[in-house]
Amino acid sequence: MPTYRDDAVVLRTHKLGEADRILTLLTRQHGKVRAVAKGVRRTSSKFGARLEPFMAVDAQLYVGRSLDIVQQVDQVGAYGAAIASDYDRYVAANAMAEAADRLVEEGDAQPQQFFLLVGALRSLARGEHAPSVTRDSYLLRALGLSGWTIQLDACARCGEQGPHERFSAQTGGVVCATCAPAGTPRIDGDALEAVSALLAGDWEVVDALDEGTLGRASGIIAAYAQFHLERAIRSLGTGRSR
Repeated sequence: MPTYRDDAVVLRTHKLGEADRILTLLTRQHGKVRAVAKGVRRTSSKFGARLEPFMAVDAQLYVGRSLDIVQQVDQVGAYGAAIASDYDRYVAANAMAEAADRLVEEGDAQPQQFFLLVGALRSLARGEHAPSVTRDSYLLRALGLSGWTIQLDACARCGEQGPHERFSAQTGGVVCATCAPAGTPRIDGDALEAVSALLAGDWEVVDALDEGTLGRASGIIAAYAQFHLERAIRSLGTGRSR
């Protein structure tokens, strides 16, 4: 059977039998891959610890009938332990992994999505910023790479330049009073500026924002992400703090 090597991030794992695991991987060149890692739950496994969620690896796999088989793994980024040791980091990483799983299909190579996730997990593991803002910035950028860039400066429907005071996830961002669907909520300018800074990765601005403003911005981002992903992200809103 043909073999291949690729850089990968472990998104999630499931037990299989007594000693194996099914892995969902986001790879650089092959999109999302589902594979079996045989014997990794045994204490004698040579690479079981390298295949925990949120680890970045260089993997050799061979193509199976329904699931590929992991043959060899070299560690590239040991992010899993640092993330798992902190509840808020762990929750944020799970939300990012859920989004990546939804945004990238099997066999659909999206290297930009891969590198974006690796960078976000590295930042999360190092504690460079609050977990929630790392997650929110990742979600905005990942959605943008998939064609759903949030509109913040002009009405998402008619293009009239803002600022505008209403936000509609289904429309694509801020909307003017004329275009706003019935019941569209108003949002404050500070929260919109926070969303803009998160999208741009302006960390000097983000890190100086107060908890209330970040919380309102996070609500906007959660609504936007879950609408376009067409499913709830279970890990959103379960962290303890910002």
